[in-house]
Amino acid sequence: MRTLSLIIPLYNEEKNIIPLYNKINNILRNIHVEYEIIFVDDGSKDKSSLILNDLSEKDKKVKVIILRRNFGKSIALQTGFNNSSGEIVITMDGDLQDDPKEIPRFINGIESGFDLVSGWKFKRLDPITKIISSKIFNLLTRIITRVNLHDFNCGYKAYRREVINSIDLYGGHHRYIPILAKMQGFKIGEIKVMHHKRIYGKSKYGFSRLLKGLFDLITIKFITTFEKNPFYLFGTLGFIFLFFGLITGIYVLYIKYVLNELLGLGRPIVILIALFVIAGVQLISTGLIGELLVRKKSLEETKEFFNKKYIKEISK
Repeated sequence: MRTLSLIIPLYNEEKNIIPLYNKINNILRNIHVEYEIIFVDDGSKDKSSLILNDLSEKDKKVKVIILRRNFGKSIALQTGFNNSSGEIVITMDGDLQDDPKEIPRFINGIESGFDLVSGWKFKRLDPITKIISSKIFNLLTRIITRVNLHDFNCGYKAYRREVINSIDLYGGHHRYIPILAKMQGFKIGEIKVMHHKRIYGKSKYGFSRLLKGLFDLITIKFITTFEKNPFYLFGTLGFIFLFFGLITGIYVLYIKYVLNELLGLGRPIVILIALFVIAGVQLISTGLIGELLVRKKSLEETKEFFNKKYIKEISK
């Protein structure tokens, strides 16, 4: 029998917990699957933890994890991943905006061959400011990462166990799980999901969150592009600085010894040339050191190559 772990991170959602639990139970009862429901309370300040503990006492399929403070969604999800056991893992938000009726479709998506299935809130019922900022963010993410998903922010996703075992989340990287998974060679899919208007509680999304998301996007782009070849970045920048330093030095020598004039800028120009050259050498050296560290890590990974983390299947 298939095993399913449903992970729900939440923060101050006391009025949404019981209605969400009831809807989930109504769906899972009709699916031929062994399941567990994992609620991760990310340091709520309302009565969420009390309600969740009461639920876990009444239903053995409910597991509750309460974090000491609000660490953020990435840590909450990673905690849920680490304490789950299902072959298929589904994550959804705890605000009743994700519809549990979509769970069978996510399971079908995984069973059809995808390693990760991401939800797409096609008709999003949120304030217009949130919708516009989300569209801008998703467009930038698609352009920069070249991963063709419409809704990176959607927390409604399904994973094979191998996917969550291969990634580590921190900061705001939960938005970029599909990118991290694709980087490891997993097959990514997307389905349109029903989205409901928030009834209880307040949205945790704001401008500061969008700004943090853009910073995290730069980090993810750096990781996915230069993690294996840091010299491509630092070496390129180093050679550019070194090139300008040498060209400027040659030009200064030409002015001084051929044209016999320097226009009183001798010392500033010499300092500028020195800065260019030193910066170039330092960047190239940093790139080479980075390559040595990556090589060491790659050798360790090669020794574990036949671990199931890397191999999809072995024919017998």
